Amino acid sequence: MRQWSAAPSIQLGRIALLLTLTACVAGGGASAQTAPAAPAAPAPTYADLVGLAERSPVVAEVAVDDQATVPPERAPGLAPGRARLYVEAETRRVLKGPSALGQSISYLVDVPLNAKGKPPKLKKLAFLLFADSVAGHPGELQLVKPDAQLPADPGLEDRVRQVIAQLVAPDAPPHVTGVRNVISVAGNLAGESETQMSIETSDGAPGSLTVIRRPNMAPTWGVSWTEVVDQSAKPPEPGTLAWYRLACFLPRQLKPDDFLQADAAGRQRAEADYRFILASLGPCERTRQ
Repeated sequence: MRQWSAAPSIQLGRIALLLTLTACVAGGGASAQTAPAAPAAPAPTYADLVGLAERSPVVAEVAVDDQATVPPERAPGLAPGRARLYVEAETRRVLKGPSALGQSISYLVDVPLNAKGKPPKLKKLAFLLFADSVAGHPGELQLVKPDAQLPADPGLEDRVRQVIAQLVAPDAPPHVTGVRNVISVAGNLAGESETQMSIETSDGAPGSLTVIRRPNMAPTWGVSWTEVVDQSAKPPEPGTLAWYRLACFLPRQLKPDDFLQADAAGRQRAEADYRFILASLGPCERTRQ
């Protein structure tokens, strides 16, 4: 179990929790309903969904059958204003992960308390879980974050499916870790220049950014994910994995040792072009930490 979970104490108290479920939660066979979005909780952004899906071996829609509140003393790391729930649920569909996930699963989740200081009632509601399996405990899932469950609805499911497809595509861009080999060369005409820089990636895969300026024309830029510097490359479309890799992980400014050139004019052009790229990409908006 990860650090935030109630293990091992919750494992020792599993029988007590199950007895609590039996005594305190009425059973029922009603069909699952779509969980209403909390008014204060904004919809997850594209960056939110990529971050969750990428780190989750299992993404599944479940319908909650029962829940029990884990005593605070058995919930290390629990944030103020939240409760940790032990949840039993029925698997409805698997978007990512083993097809034989199992019909019944259990997991722990941290949820915000309501205005009365009580945890919400999740029974009969449907959620998308972003999780991993628990070694040696079939039927148990470990959420990748304490609150990595989202109220399920068809629109969200479609968005998550698209993200998963982008992540497993053969041409999916690699993880971006920085830039290097930055150089800017002035042209023969006033205001003409070309700036190039290599993209550093976690697996060493190639990539480059190019900015072209021409007199009396708006500057243009593009990204190439090959070893060839492509002057005709285009910027990535927002809501794509290439955009996410750049907008969310490019450094906010260049470092002195990123440059291949020493002249101040060239460095100033490159820095201005790099700021132009960041502004064009826009912010990496997230609603979840």
